[in-house]
Amino acid sequence: MTTRALFASSRGGAPTVSFGAAVLQGLAPDGGLYVPLSWPHLAPPDFDGVSELPAIAGRLLAPFMEGDPLARELAPLAAEALDFPAPLVPLAPDGRLSVLELFHGPTAAFKDFGARFLAGCFGCLRQGAERPLTILVATSGDTGGAVAAAFHQRPGVEVAVLFPKGLVSPTQERQLTCWGGNVRSVSVRGTFDDCQRLVKEAFRDAALATRTQLSSANSINLGRLLPQMVYYAAASLATWRAHRERASFIVPSGNLGNALACLWARRIGLPIGEVVLAHNANRTVPDFLASGEWRPRPSVATLASAMDVGDPSNMERLRALHAGIEELRAAVSAVSVSDDEIRARIVAGYRQFGQIWCPHTATAAEAWARLPPEARRERRWVLAATAHPAKFREIVEPLIGRTVPVPETLAKLFARPAQCVEIDADGRALRALLEQGK
Repeated sequence: MTTRALFASSRGGAPTVSFGAAVLQGLAPDGGLYVPLSWPHLAPPDFDGVSELPAIAGRLLAPFMEGDPLARELAPLAAEALDFPAPLVPLAPDGRLSVLELFHGPTAAFKDFGARFLAGCFGCLRQGAERPLTILVATSGDTGGAVAAAFHQRPGVEVAVLFPKGLVSPTQERQLTCWGGNVRSVSVRGTFDDCQRLVKEAFRDAALATRTQLSSANSINLGRLLPQMVYYAAASLATWRAHRERASFIVPSGNLGNALACLWARRIGLPIGEVVLAHNANRTVPDFLASGEWRPRPSVATLASAMDVGDPSNMERLRALHAGIEELRAAVSAVSVSDDEIRARIVAGYRQFGQIWCPHTATAAEAWARLPPEARRERRWVLAATAHPAKFREIVEPLIGRTVPVPETLAKLFARPAQCVEIDADGRALRALLEQGK
């Protein structure tokens, strides 16, 4: 008898579903996020002879897709989505510090991995579907561009990308508004948290659901989150094979999707040591770990705009993974970094390592610099470099005193005309936009 991987709501009030059903729904009916009902266990020997990202994905994700029709498509899905590198670049002569470059995809951000995999999943799941699917995505910067690129011109899918007006970098806004066709860019007069709230309200809108089939491409969607485990698996396996030591990761964190991918990879047995969450001035998570009281708050604008999140959705998954605050504190730590510290770390990274970092990666580097000296000496640390610095040229170039090279993929996007609509941070405005069609 074939076993079947199942996923449950983080809130416990919805039926369990298969991988494909969780991907199509995005959010569970009770408003929760889908999490594995049971966890597979994989160890480094299970990946012997495997080092490329698509092959690692084939072994890593297979248990989560078991019994689902999508399982037959895993190999081609991974080959198409993960066809660019995630190099692990050593920084320190003693090999104790490396940077995992996650910005070599089409939109120069780590979110290209998950967005492309998710788009492939939707393509398989919706073959022969009669009505189009509308993908709703709230973005604080990078998610929207990656999702737009992944879904642009895919038949049977329309995309609405919501971003906070004036609160993303000029380069990010260009990436969010250059598409047209089946992608609508929506500038919301509010914060990222308002954008995220509008998306969640739309999913709970029964009247809208009767006229429009909705799904999500944020990290609330399982199909976005699971493939992000692959690059953590690859980096940890490379470290283990070279040194027989676990890799400890410092992850720039906002909505906690990237961090959850790392923690889930560790949960199923990959050789991952400590995990440090590097936040900007939006310190909801660091304060929660310090006080034990969960207090979401409005987000504040920072240089690391993709992390400007005051009420991160994936905290539900993080809390579902660990029973109680003490277990959570033992599993992960978090720090908050100010804009002045981000600026200083961009300068220091260039001078010390010759590295040009975006503000998000600099946040992780600052978290590493704060570690006790013995921790830096005794562990092998990996900084997750989540975006190419060219996406933040107006911040980075004055600090390092040189021009940041623009990847060819970004240059092509800059040449496209911008198209955007603007709405209030009101559910009725979003509903009207979705119902009016193109």
